[in-house]
Amino acid sequence: MEKEKTTSSYRDKIATVDKSGKRNWIYPKKPKGYFYDLRKLVSYVLLLFLFGMPYVKVGGEPLLLFNILEGRFIIFGLHFTPQDFHLLVLALLTFIVFISLFTVVFGRLFCGWVCPQTIFMEMVFRRVEYWIEGDANAQKRLNKAPWTTDKAIKKVGKQIIFFLIAVLVANTFLSYIIGADQVWKIAGDPIGLHVQGFIAMIIFSFVFYFVFARMREQVCVTICPYGRLQGVLLDKNSIAVYYDFERGEPRGKIRKKSSKKAIAQPLKSAAAEPPINPCATCKAGAACKRDKPAQTEPNILQQIQADTQKGDCIDCKLCVQVCPTGIDIRDGIQLECVNCTACMDACDEVMEKIDRPKGLIRYDSYNGIVDKKQKIFNPRVIAYSVVLCSLLLIEIFMLSSRSDVEVLLLRTPGMLFQKTEQGDISNLYNYQLVNKTTKDIPIEFKLIGYPNGGIRMVGNPPISIKDEVTEGALFIDIPPQALESRKSNVKISVLSNGEEIDEIKTTFLGPVK
Repeated sequence: MEKEKTTSSYRDKIATVDKSGKRNWIYPKKPKGYFYDLRKLVSYVLLLFLFGMPYVKVGGEPLLLFNILEGRFIIFGLHFTPQDFHLLVLALLTFIVFISLFTVVFGRLFCGWVCPQTIFMEMVFRRVEYWIEGDANAQKRLNKAPWTTDKAIKKVGKQIIFFLIAVLVANTFLSYIIGADQVWKIAGDPIGLHVQGFIAMIIFSFVFYFVFARMREQVCVTICPYGRLQGVLLDKNSIAVYYDFERGEPRGKIRKKSSKKAIAQPLKSAAAEPPINPCATCKAGAACKRDKPAQTEPNILQQIQADTQKGDCIDCKLCVQVCPTGIDIRDGIQLECVNCTACMDACDEVMEKIDRPKGLIRYDSYNGIVDKKQKIFNPRVIAYSVVLCSLLLIEIFMLSSRSDVEVLLLRTPGMLFQKTEQGDISNLYNYQLVNKTTKDIPIEFKLIGYPNGGIRMVGNPPISIKDEVTEGALFIDIPPQALESRKSNVKISVLSNGEEIDEIKTTFLGPVK
């Protein structure tokens, strides 16, 4: 018979809002333990990556840049322009499928270990709060206490530090958009020279401050769309933070200094040898004929039997006290759970103290708890994996076939063909060269399929400027006898230092035959 909680009324409400709709402020107890230490290590590595990447450059260009305003994107040294929009869309689709597959297998592990919201909230802002105001109980006492100089210093000081961290975070994210050099320029120059940039920095700073000082776990519970997808993506084979209800129920307090072994021994001796009271008539210390077996202390046997039938959960509620979203993981998998493992550390610590095995709350699946076996590779996981691998192969193929310079060649609108002094038919074209590298590239055009034809450049031979769009014009000359119709298709080879980097097609207009 399953011991899982039969009612699901806890799903009708969230822990951060009371019945009247007023917010319940969450005071999570400071976590500690193996998984928390591991999360700190992962978080510090990711924070180092986040704050350091804007200053890492390759060939004078940042390693990562997402300049939405100018349509410039640099991802690990590869330059992408608006002409590569299809590659970015495909990469985004691949990422979404990967996140879906990851969630199907590992639940909301991303939220607890990698998500910037969780890392900043739990490993930066919350740790500052613990340092200034103390643990959960100390924070509650401070909030209820009357205003004093000490309380004012702590409260105001905390908010100032919060805002300074928010300014740092905002400027870091802005560095990924406009570049670290530009951010420092805005910060160092007079405000009047960069009014728009300064306003953007202030807005970003206040947004981050509001999110981490006031919104907090509400972002994960009510705003983040990824959390809402859990109900669709998770199934009984998904690995997540689970409470082992088979082992933990029925929960209840245990007698002081008791354990399963200590409880079983008194139960056996009490049942085999009922105690005998001294004779009530003669007050003798030894038994006599009038002695009767005394009744055991009321409910002693029942209490001992009850202790032996209890599960490993002693209902200490520490798993609830450390939860940053205020849920009770023992109720089952819930939308608010971000898989931060704080409840796992708290439970393991209690299990050690009462001499019970660790892992009452652990990474597992529903089927892993009920059937004692896990099945990761189910049809849904296989389907997601096939789609993900297909998208990856397509993305790799398209990236490998992507040219360093993208050429756009179009006939000049409104211009008809002309006749040259040599009697050739000439068409005027405009070209655009989109350089996707960090170096200038000399460009040469060569007409294919018309040996007697040629290309005349307007001005000097073009040089494609690094990370820019170069524009110009050229004439294509073809003898009239080589043209088979009024409208012909021609091919042009684009060369750089004698090597072909692209081949383009266009139309050529001539006289009616």
